[in-house]
Amino acid sequence: MDTSYILNEFAEERELYFNAIAPPIIQTSNFAFSTVDEMRNAFADEYSTYLYSRGLNPTVDMLRKKLAALDGAEDCLVFNSGAAAIFAAVLANVKSGGHIVSVYRPYTWAQRMFDVILPRFNVTTTYIDGRDISNFREAVRPHTSVIYLESPNSWDYKLQDLEAVAVLAKQHHIITICDNSYCTPLYQKPITLGIDLVLQSATKYISGHSDTVAGVLSGGSEMITRIFHSEYMNIGSGISPFSAWLLLRGLRTLPARLDRITVTTMKVIKYLQKHPRVEKVIFPLNENFEQLKLAKKQMTGACGLLTFVMKAQAVEEIEKFCNSLRHILIAVSWGGYESLIIPKCSGITRSNFRAENIEHRMLRLYVGLEDTEYLIEDLEQAFQNC
Repeated sequence: MDTSYILNEFAEERELYFNAIAPPIIQTSNFAFSTVDEMRNAFADEYSTYLYSRGLNPTVDMLRKKLAALDGAEDCLVFNSGAAAIFAAVLANVKSGGHIVSVYRPYTWAQRMFDVILPRFNVTTTYIDGRDISNFREAVRPHTSVIYLESPNSWDYKLQDLEAVAVLAKQHHIITICDNSYCTPLYQKPITLGIDLVLQSATKYISGHSDTVAGVLSGGSEMITRIFHSEYMNIGSGISPFSAWLLLRGLRTLPARLDRITVTTMKVIKYLQKHPRVEKVIFPLNENFEQLKLAKKQMTGACGLLTFVMKAQAVEEIEKFCNSLRHILIAVSWGGYESLIIPKCSGITRSNFRAENIEHRMLRLYVGLEDTEYLIEDLEQAFQNC
């Protein structure tokens, strides 16, 4: 299915809504029935009709169908956050006494689930360096039910060979889950590589406007239906119709935004690599990236998130650099129209800063939609001030 068709036409059925170009917001909490028998059928299978917007809603359905098609998946659910999508995907595939294999240092709320919540039910997690497929083989146990992936991750952009991991997992009847927030479905399609469930934070590139929070979970229809009837409905983590509409709006411009951001990012990387205050730039499609061959194999782009290591002897130098930025905002997340920066040292106390620890000198930069020179000039004046 053509990407332009998915983004602009697929699943919209405009003839049902007065041929409106923009999709409607069906801002209702529930739906009426003509007969008791119709209501009875809805109670029997809420995934087959509209009963209550905690479950299905027409605006949300348009979005679900588009996102599933972009992922190359049979079906999809949209959650009120990326963390909720992670929670449902994992919870649906573990049981008491179970075991998970996860890449080392996954997203904060995935790790919190693995380290704090699931141990209450005697579910354990083994963390590994996912760059080597042998580490997965060694970590798998007879009661392993989930392999959790994040490729690339969002700081040093370590990759996993998704196809190889999928083959291994299927040999052991293990469910694979991959966080694809970094690439979006436009630049990487884990399901086509054999991954069972792929999730992403739609807060980022799908929205593109930093005005809504959402998560996406795509996979086979049987699995998604099972999650809908259990974790999705029971936790009550569905997205609102208005938020779904904002994401539909974001999809219209997704390719154009990614294209522009990609061009600007490469220019900013070139600038940073030559700067005397920069020790290293980390970006998965950079020529010096250690997993470049794998990145080119399973990714068609990398967009706007990069990390650079600043030459600094004291944490105050990094803080002064960030505080001196006039246009690039100090904030978490990425994927919106605005450029953002977050220094790794913001997560540690000043007394624990160690200049010899390269991670303490990392800064994660997201390149937004601003003009290239506008961003480079801001970076340059901040370097001069520190």
